[in-house]
Amino acid sequence: MLQRVGLRDTLFIAMSNYYYEEKNSYLESLAEVRANDYDLTSFLLFGLKGIELQCRRLFEEIKKNVSKALFLNLMYDLFNRLRSKRKRVIMERHIAILKLLLETDYLTLEDLFDKTRLLYTGLKNPNKALSRDISYLIALKAVDYRKTESNQFHFFARLEWPTEITETEFFKRVKEMPKAKTYRFLS
Repeated sequence: MLQRVGLRDTLFIAMSNYYYEEKNSYLESLAEVRANDYDLTSFLLFGLKGIELQCRRLFEEIKKNVSKALFLNLMYDLFNRLRSKRKRVIMERHIAILKLLLETDYLTLEDLFDKTRLLYTGLKNPNKALSRDISYLIALKAVDYRKTESNQFHFFARLEWPTEITETEFFKRVKEMPKAKTYRFLS
């Protein structure tokens, strides 16, 4: 029907996931069409609910990706302005951690240790340095964590961070950051 009125099929929203998830309702609406002398009203109403749901899902995915892009842009902009050699080295680790967190919904502390191991080789105490870096990112409010029922900590990038932090606030927090601040769960 949509093609008949001239809409291109490349603009259609994929409905197969919705039909699969709502298989019983899908089959019921088709049975209702057959029982009502092939009146498509019930199936069209079912399909419109699916279009609404799929559009909402697509919109949420777009919002999430735009938020990640804004996060990356701000992260690079602010962290790359740190002047001292020491801060630039630490900044490179922070950017690597943040990029890892942006690639997934969350990482456990063990995952972070595993995925960042190479960044900390050659340091006297790599685990302590990673703990300090994570604490630093939490204090900047770029990263947060949740404790699960199994007492695991899930770390994630706070996608709202770019809308909350200002350049002035960022540099103020960087300046006030203690040299070694750790959270108990990181010890």
